[in-house]
This record gives sequence, C-alpha cells and structure tokens, in this order.
Amino acid sequence: MPEFISCPAIGLVNGLIVGEQKIIEKHALLIRDGLVTEIVPEEYIPSDVELIDTEGGYIAPGFIDIHTDFCEQLLQPRPTSMMNFDLALDQVERILSGQGITTVYHSLSLQNEKLQTVKKVRTLEVVEQLARKIWERRRDDGLVRHRLHARIELDNPACLNVVKDWIDKGIVHQISFMDHTPGQGQYRDLEIYKKSTMGYMDMTEEEYELWMGKQDGKEKLSLKQIEELISFAEEHHVAVASHDDDSREKIELVQSMGVRISEFPVTLDVARYAVENRLQTVLGAPNVLLGGSHSGNLSAVEAIINKAGNILCSDYFPAGLLYSVFILHRKHKIPLAECFRLVSLNPAKALMIDRDYGSLAAGKKADVLIIQAGNIPCITDVFTNGRLVAHFHQCVVSGGMPQ
Repeated sequence: MPEFISCPAIGLVNGLIVGEQKIIEKHALLIRDGLVTEIVPEEYIPSDVELIDTEGGYIAPGFIDIHTDFCEQLLQPRPTSMMNFDLALDQVERILSGQGITTVYHSLSLQNEKLQTVKKVRTLEVVEQLARKIWERRRDDGLVRHRLHARIELDNPACLNVVKDWIDKGIVHQISFMDHTPGQGQYRDLEIYKKSTMGYMDMTEEEYELWMGKQDGKEKLSLKQIEELISFAEEHHVAVASHDDDSREKIELVQSMGVRISEFPVTLDVARYAVENRLQTVLGAPNVLLGGSHSGNLSAVEAIINKAGNILCSDYFPAGLLYSVFILHRKHKIPLAECFRLVSLNPAKALMIDRDYGSLAAGKKADVLIIQAGNIPCITDVFTNGRLVAHFHQCVVSGGMPQ
C-alpha cells in the first residue's frame, strides 16, 4: 500500500462524481486540508492542485455503516478463541476501509448472561473492554472512524446504568432497544426462531425445550426506564433506534418516546408506517444480495422500491454496501445517486452527523471512494479525511453480480 497522501490540495479528475441528487460529469472534486472544498468544471482547476486520474470511475462519498457486528466475528472467530482486542480491531480497520466504510458504528450487544448462554464476546466484561478500545480509536487519523452502537436487550435491566455511564462519558454514539423474545418481532415465526436459536447456541432438542421454558416471566426494562434512557440519550445527542418493529402500534409507541430510527421493520406495512411517522428505516445490505430476509421477514428491495427503506447497513457482511448499491441500480433501476444516499447521506442524517459527513459537499470531511464499475464493482482508492488509506492496483474482472 502506498504511503498516505496528505498534500495541501488534490483534485480527483476524469470521473463521475456522485452528488447528493445526481451524477456529475466532467467536473473535478477538490480536497484541501482534509475537507472537500468544491466541485468545479475540469477546465477551471486551480494550478496549485495535484491531480489524481480516477480513470473513469465513480467518485463517491465514503460509506457510513450504522449497524454492524463484524468486529465480533474477528474478535471471537471460534467459540473457544478470543483474539487480542487491538489485533482484531486493526484487522477490522483494514477490511472495512477496503470495502469503502469510512465511518463505522460497531453494534455491540448487551445480553443478559443470567438468562441464556451467550457468546463470550457478548458478555458485559468483554463488551466493556471492547467499548473502551473503540473509544480510544475515536480519533480521525485512523483508516476508519470508529463509533459505538450499544444494543440493549430489554431482558437485561442490569445494563441500564452501564449504558447511561457510557453516554455520559461520550463512549457511546447510538443506542437501540431489542427484544428477541420468541413469537414477536424478528422471530414471529416460532419455527424460524427454533432453527436460529438451536444453530446459534449449538443446542439439542432437549436443551432447546429447557431453554424455552425459561423465557416466560423474564424481568424486562420498564417503559419508564426506557423513556428515561431515551431522554438521557437525546440530551447527549446520541441517536436512538428501535429494532424489529412488527406493528403500527409499536411504531406509534417508540415514536412517542422519542425514537427516530426503526431498524429492520418486519413487514412492508410497518416500514411504510414508520416512514409516515418520520422514522428512518434501516435494512440489511445482505438482504439485498440474498434476494430477501434470512428470517422470512421484509425484503429490503421491496421496501426501497416502495419508498419505505431509507438506510442500508452491512449488518454482518461489509462488502454488502457496495454490491447492494449497484444491484439496486442495475437490476431494479433505482437512480444511482439515490442508491448511494442509502449508505452515506441518509445514515449521516439519522445519526445527526450530516453537517460533517455523508456527502461530497463543500466543507465536509473528505471521505471519498473511487469505484470502478465493472461486472463486479470494486473500490480502488479510499480517502479518509483527505488521506489515502487504501489503494488496490486492480479489480476482479471475472464473474458478475448476483442475479
């Protein structure tokens, strides 16, 4: 990889600039001191600018990943293997930057250890250590910009004070509330719940039946506690999301409590109702690649086509953001600038960081991708804060996109 580029001024030329509303041709993107300065016709580029030929590629804003647990995969690749935190996060940075993700909200689950067998990476002890490591990397001079998304399970009241402390100290930048109780939300279909739980927790039929017997009567966060935490988050400018919304009534409830993001609504009707109530809806990019939800819920493509999907996240597959943008454009004929907004400007607005991130507007951070759109689109260059942090000499030219 070449050394970081950090010259006073650079101009990206001979490309197609992804604007907020349209694709801009025959213009150059100018970057100075880590910021986008302006977009100008190529014949009017200042003489003090170092030019970089993008060879006809797309010049796009860096991706903002609002929800991903990818770091868990590298931190605990096997049930009995827990990797060094710094080593795992170093690899996360390299992988995510290569996939065009310049700002990542690591989604760490706070699960109730007393009520179920959880992966070690989701125990409070490990999550607290990882949260601290992520906070230490919050600076803007890394390969990617690290932020923390704390996922709060409603059956874990003990985490309430922990999350409030994190919010108060500026460690957490987004919170979401989840309820994985069987028979509702993502797991309305109990057979799908059974298959998922037995596979995830490596259970036998007998162990599963014992596990199910413990699900009734669990203590959960009260509505008052949830409201208080949402208010506390709002006071500290921390974005709040609900999760697996499965009814209009739930949308009305969370909206009345101050929630502004609906992650993975389970039906098209609920997703539409969320948008009507001014909630931003988050869908998984793997859903686009797979042609539907792995748990039998809402199709991301269907939601986006029906104007009920605002944001795509990588969830667990970082490359999904890039591929889903071009699948939506090529296969489903959605305007390309609109597809890019799903992974850049829209999540920035939902997370309240669009003043500085999310598009290639003058004065914003120069988080920029150069993308060659062959049969399989690929990223050749990634700039974070105007610095070249990833460069690839060639793209894969064989094969094609998912059909």
